[in-house]
Amino acid sequence: MFMKRILSNDLPGSRFLALILAVIVLALAFAPFLFPGVKALSVAAKILVFIVLVASFDLLLGYTGIVSFAHTMFFGIGAYGIAISASNIGPTWGAIAVGLGASLLLSLLLSLAIGLFSLRVRAIFFAMITLAVASAFQTLASQLSGFTGGEDGLTFKLPELISPSFEFSEEPFLGASLDGRLLCYYLLFVAAVVLVLAMLRIVNSPFGRVLQAIRENEFRAEAIGYRVVVYRTVSSMLSAMFACAAGAMLAIWLRYNGPDTSLSFEIMVDVLLIVVIGGMGTIYGAVIGAAIFVIAQSYLQDLLRLAGEQASALPWLAALLSPDRWLLWLGVLFVLSVYFFPTGVVGKLRARLK
Repeated sequence: MFMKRILSNDLPGSRFLALILAVIVLALAFAPFLFPGVKALSVAAKILVFIVLVASFDLLLGYTGIVSFAHTMFFGIGAYGIAISASNIGPTWGAIAVGLGASLLLSLLLSLAIGLFSLRVRAIFFAMITLAVASAFQTLASQLSGFTGGEDGLTFKLPELISPSFEFSEEPFLGASLDGRLLCYYLLFVAAVVLVLAMLRIVNSPFGRVLQAIRENEFRAEAIGYRVVVYRTVSSMLSAMFACAAGAMLAIWLRYNGPDTSLSFEIMVDVLLIVVIGGMGTIYGAVIGAAIFVIAQSYLQDLLRLAGEQASALPWLAALLSPDRWLLWLGVLFVLSVYFFPTGVVGKLRARLK
């Protein structure tokens, strides 16, 4: 009953799916101790950031049926808000609060403007408008070097308590260093859990049901009395603010931000891939898709290197398994996932239950 309430009555719907989600959550909760090392912890932190970012995008695409390419713009606003604030005010908690508050406000206003001016147009036209806005914002961030650091970006300091140099104990615990980086990771973990639960609450509320009705049949939703433009605009604003929070999480973890770090179109492509892999219209899909994609992206080269060494007796196979071809194999994995899971991992598992 407690889990049903905390998950907003949106249970996984499959024991196998529940098991996968439990394994991912527990692995992320104990990642510093289960997978000691700088790279493993960075991969776990990136998964947390992408879970929030992808879930916020799914709120638009999967639940409301809106295709927007401006999502990374709000992601970048959150990251730049923390970076600019910390660079100018200093490494204080107040700087983080000011940066987060200002970036959330800017995201709210920009998403409102985009919603009011653009959401009345249909499908591909709205997608093209958001793509143009995102491209313009990326160019602006690159050129305002005095404010954003330009192409070089901004490197900044955070409060000592969440800095790697701060040590709670000289002795490691279960192989993990008890320092500020560990505390920073758990700050991100708690933030990700709270934000995902908040999005689950939104999509399972009466408001979320209206969004799904608009996705299925916009004209019917309008005919029975719902102001479709208002609901789509509010959905766009909520999605932007969650994406902004994900950007702030990334900046806090990296203590750096630049155009390629948070505003790159490649991030938008990654988000689209993760949504398809995990399953659209399911917040759980963001959790599974982000974990699969980030792990594959981070460790595929290492796996190919090991496989290439084992296949050294066959030169043609060793060449095919070269780490330099990891993008090719990542594409193959994506094609296979779409072929075997056309509705995403979550959709496939729920369909099998039915």
